[in-house]
Amino acid sequence: MHPFFQQVVFEKSYTKPVDKPLLKLGEHKEFAFIGRSNVGKSSLINSLTHQNKLAKISSQPGKTATINFFRFPSQDFLVDLPGYGYAKTSKKERSSFQWMIDNYILQSEQLYCLFILLDLRIKPQIIDLDFIDSVGQSGIPIHLVFTKTDKLKANEKQKNLKAYKIALRETWEEIPPYTLTSSVSKEGIHQIQDAIERMIESK
Repeated sequence: MHPFFQQVVFEKSYTKPVDKPLLKLGEHKEFAFIGRSNVGKSSLINSLTHQNKLAKISSQPGKTATINFFRFPSQDFLVDLPGYGYAKTSKKERSSFQWMIDNYILQSEQLYCLFILLDLRIKPQIIDLDFIDSVGQSGIPIHLVFTKTDKLKANEKQKNLKAYKIALRETWEEIPPYTLTSSVSKEGIHQIQDAIERMIESK
């Protein structure tokens, strides 16, 4: 157990940059989580914080329509970004989500690491690979988080991970750091917690 994560509390949700929690530059770090709709962001955040209902979970993809901030005791933040790539949301909603995502990722000077979630059950998708490449080209530190590993056998996990590595090597000289996770079996949860704590302590 990581007591530090158990003390994380909900701070605020926003759809406009002006609503973002106001803290002086340099006084905090933000660790954001993003991925395609229904990839398991809310479940992962709840597992990281040992709180079942901190981040709202829905069976309906595309449910997260705001940027949600969760505060550490250190005054740093976990940030839950809207999911992308869900076809059944309206064009207007998709445009609004994309604006929020782009505006936050590209403009936030406090963003210390972007955790990009990928469903390991599904073969590499162009939408994910393009997103990873675009963020990488922007110089933003990223960490890949492969989710739902409990749904796969050990050989399937390695096979699917290899497929991602092959796809990423087409544009990346060195594959970004990654962790295999499951909010059910808790695989990889401690590794993500340790990584965030190290980054927080590096102030």
